[in-house]
Amino acid sequence: MIRRLGQSDHDSLMQYLSEEPSINLFIIGDIESFGYESEFQELWAQLNDDGNYEAVMLRYFHSYIVYAKSDFDVQGFADIMNADPDFSELSGKASVVEAFEHNRLNKLGNKISTYFSELKTDDFHSISSSQDRVKVATIEDIDRIISIRSKGFKNYSNRPNARESLLKVMESGVSRTFYTEDQGEMTSVASTTAENSLSAMIVAVCTLDEHRNKGLASEVMTALCKQILSEGKNLCLFYENPKAGAIYKRLGFKDIGIWNMYR
Repeated sequence: MIRRLGQSDHDSLMQYLSEEPSINLFIIGDIESFGYESEFQELWAQLNDDGNYEAVMLRYFHSYIVYAKSDFDVQGFADIMNADPDFSELSGKASVVEAFEHNRLNKLGNKISTYFSELKTDDFHSISSSQDRVKVATIEDIDRIISIRSKGFKNYSNRPNARESLLKVMESGVSRTFYTEDQGEMTSVASTTAENSLSAMIVAVCTLDEHRNKGLASEVMTALCKQILSEGKNLCLFYENPKAGAIYKRLGFKDIGIWNMYR
């Protein structure tokens, strides 16, 4: 049986999702931020005859995330998404969302696959003995963050509402940026996003070309990981190139699956 979830389901749902807090980072974060009554957000679950969860689906505007541990009613969830005329995106652990391929969804877009990696406190290894230069950004630093991201990531400055989006997540407390600087210019940065009570996602790790090979990224990442882990949260991240994942493996990150996005 698939049914819509409400506030009365919160405790049992969070218990189910927290068994894999990193994989469910986005679902947990959106529940904590927006609850069950928002017009732009809905949650459904498939429950067995004993009332235990078998699968969960989140709708955030017209984007969907599906989570399950084993076989589930793929067509039942597909029917809900197919009923959304503005459906735009499906994402989740590859072993789950690949079940929607083969014409299950009317408008399944192009697939993007990335490695999904997790860091727990017991696995953490510092890769820099010095983090004295690392600072945590404030709202006043937004333009400097935008500047270094624009230099480090192709087409970042062309993203619609980049500044507005960054301001929103920083003000809401679900994103932090750690950085080094030289003469007022940020030289290396790493940010968290989708922070919730159990986990946080690392994004936008970047060092200016002229400041590479100085160990700055190691300093920033070590400081970020120490701080977030000390708060009792797991860390996770996506990466595409195995070579680019080397620094994360040195910190103690372990691959826990492949994350697919269809858009």
